[in-house]
Amino acid sequence: MQRILDILFSGLALLVLSPLLVPVMIALRLTGEGEIFYVQQRVGRGGKSFGLYKFATMLKNSPSLGTGTVTLKNDPRVLPLGGFLRKTKINELPQLLNILFGDMSIVGPRPQTQRCFDAFPPASQAQIVKVRPGLSGIGSIVFRGEEDMLHASAAPERFYDEVIMPYKGKLEEWYVANQGLRTYFACIVITVWVVLFPSSRIVWKVLSPLPYPPRELEAHIQFEN
Repeated sequence: MQRILDILFSGLALLVLSPLLVPVMIALRLTGEGEIFYVQQRVGRGGKSFGLYKFATMLKNSPSLGTGTVTLKNDPRVLPLGGFLRKTKINELPQLLNILFGDMSIVGPRPQTQRCFDAFPPASQAQIVKVRPGLSGIGSIVFRGEEDMLHASAAPERFYDEVIMPYKGKLEEWYVANQGLRTYFACIVITVWVVLFPSSRIVWKVLSPLPYPPRELEAHIQFEN
């Protein structure tokens, strides 16, 4: 049933959003480095890699610069238009194609690069690869301010590996254990809600009980005790 809904929703979304997507494609072609799409290998279901589509928001060789696949707030590798696309999450919309192709679902653990996937604890890795990765999900909702968290840290890569990814892994494990149509529709509604109201803590009320965040993250995420 979820796969059928994925096909219906992604196809409809591409049709409805075409008046937005086409101007963005033209703007990207005429600005920055002239690239429209960026395809990056991510870890998918069963641990197999696939090409994830995004609008091009960073320099072509950004994975070889600075912090690699870990992006900070005000990252100098982000192109001028790219900052707006990343903040509004419009840069993620080409992944609707990945959903149509069967690489992804509307809801699921966010697909990671191999480097970031390896930062998950082994127990989390084993659970995450059981499902299709998602355009949105528990981890991406809770960590919607991840770039700000990394920017505030004196050692961003260490903070990412030792604090963010272990807790994000627990959230994704929660999703795998609680997946179903209720969770599917709840995540879709919550995603739209937090885009409109970024400071909302609705996820903690609707999807309770989620794993408790570690002390180091309580001040950074919109946590509802």
